[in-house]
Amino acid sequence: MEIAILGIALVVLLMLGVPVAFALLGASIACFLALDIPLVVVFQRMASGISVFSLMAIPFFIFAGDLMYRSGIAERLVQVAGAVFAPARGGLGLVNVGASTLFGAVSGSAIASASAMGSTLIPLMREKGYDGDYAVNVTVTAAIVGLLIPPSHNMIIYSAASGIGVSISDLFLAGVVPGLLAAGLLGLTAWLVARRRNYPKGTFPGWGALFRAMIYAMPGIMTAVIIMGGILSGIFTPTESSAIAVVYTILVGTLVYRSLGLRTFLETVTQSVRITALVLMIIGAATAFGYALAIMEAPAQLANLITALTDNPILVLLIINVALLLLGTFMDMSPLIVITTPILLPVAMQVGVDPVHFGIIMMLNLGIGLVTPPVGSVLFVGAAVGKIRIEQAVKTILPFYVALLVALILVTYVPALSLALPNMVK
Repeated sequence: MEIAILGIALVVLLMLGVPVAFALLGASIACFLALDIPLVVVFQRMASGISVFSLMAIPFFIFAGDLMYRSGIAERLVQVAGAVFAPARGGLGLVNVGASTLFGAVSGSAIASASAMGSTLIPLMREKGYDGDYAVNVTVTAAIVGLLIPPSHNMIIYSAASGIGVSISDLFLAGVVPGLLAAGLLGLTAWLVARRRNYPKGTFPGWGALFRAMIYAMPGIMTAVIIMGGILSGIFTPTESSAIAVVYTILVGTLVYRSLGLRTFLETVTQSVRITALVLMIIGAATAFGYALAIMEAPAQLANLITALTDNPILVLLIINVALLLLGTFMDMSPLIVITTPILLPVAMQVGVDPVHFGIIMMLNLGIGLVTPPVGSVLFVGAAVGKIRIEQAVKTILPFYVALLVALILVTYVPALSLALPNMVK
């Protein structure tokens, strides 16, 4: 009965348009009242959910990503990708995927990538004769790569939600190959669609221009090298690396590129504080919601239900993937990670799935939800930047969905794609 109250309350609140954090909080309160548990426990669980040291990395990575966007690093990455991919048919689509992959390697945020690449490339693509729906579809789906290429603050949330201390360093390494795989499949799709629509070819600017573009972009690219190099060498922890990323980005923006002024810096601080507050509020509310589920032993019941249906790892992972894909269309990524990880991770581990591998499956799976209506936040950002209707983008996005789903299938059923690098450095 209490589980029904929790679920119905959440669905009703979301249908009424209540923000996700408050819908989770309201459903938790309704459940606690039904269970006759003091409401102070709700707020205790919220506080404990965000009082995790590793979560300190989230505001720093958000801040660093926004600084990278505003300090001109994104434009320099576009120049590198443009010099490499522009000569191909529909080359600007490949430039978009390549630049998004590079930007993901230094920002780790899908929304930041969609904003940065969208504002830079979508107007240019339309000016060169590309359709608006194509430009938006390439931009938003390529932005998903940033969730896999380290650093990714969603991996930090997963590590905290797992309850077993999944290594953040291992998660960062595990995302590299799947991220490159997803980028490759999206690039192939962008090229095939461009050929079918007969988009124009670009011209190769010359080896000198490519070399100069790489030199100009190198300070920004070094952000990812410093972060991962420092973590793997043991010089600093993933949490410390987030603070170092902020300091390094400020130095690059002010001393190297000289594009980060006081006004821009203050705007970045304000925006980052807002996003951080939203993310942490969602994490806190989702923690209280997850605690309510745990009290009613919902994770154990779900595990028993799935294992009663089958104990075949292939089928279990298929069920989990389908469930996550459906949930991802209705709820944002951060709360879903906090809610579903304690429920689904034990089920996956019961059939022999490595928790690091499962984390990458979850990142890619829920990332697809970010570009799927009705709650596809990255899709909404891309459509807004591209100045087209959501319906117009969705009509032609299917080939890019297929590319992401193929990547998801490969990542799910070929564990070596995720685990080879972490195992190599152990």
